[in-house]
Amino acid sequence: MTPDEYLAAVDEKRRADVVALDALIRETAPGLDRVMSPPGIGYGSFHYRYASGREGDAALLGLAANKRYLSLYVLCATENGYLAEAYRDRLPTASIGKSCVRFPRLAGVDVEALRELIAEAASRGPEAAAGVG
Repeated sequence: MTPDEYLAAVDEKRRADVVALDALIRETAPGLDRVMSPPGIGYGSFHYRYASGREGDAALLGLAANKRYLSLYVLCATENGYLAEAYRDRLPTASIGKSCVRFPRLAGVDVEALRELIAEAASRGPEAAAGVG
């Protein structure tokens, strides 16, 4: 499946939000390649290798349409912790875990805060990927 096929397959009631969030990511971080990365679309793919020898592929950002919410995965950390968590005050209507921002509808969140989060993750790049490498 390609990213465009994924978007076309999203449930009709979520599709407009997912397409809009995909466009926001691509506009804000045009240098990140767009690939399929389970559970959805990944942006900024990179290869990692743990000291143990385990290795794999991941994406700096991810987008997934779930049954009850949209998920924006932000695999990035700063010297103070996970980047997504640093935006908790700016995204009070979202549920934010270490590397995931979840919300039911795009209209219910501060899109400018999302844009800044995406831009900051893109500027830090895979070198700041949290939880891998």
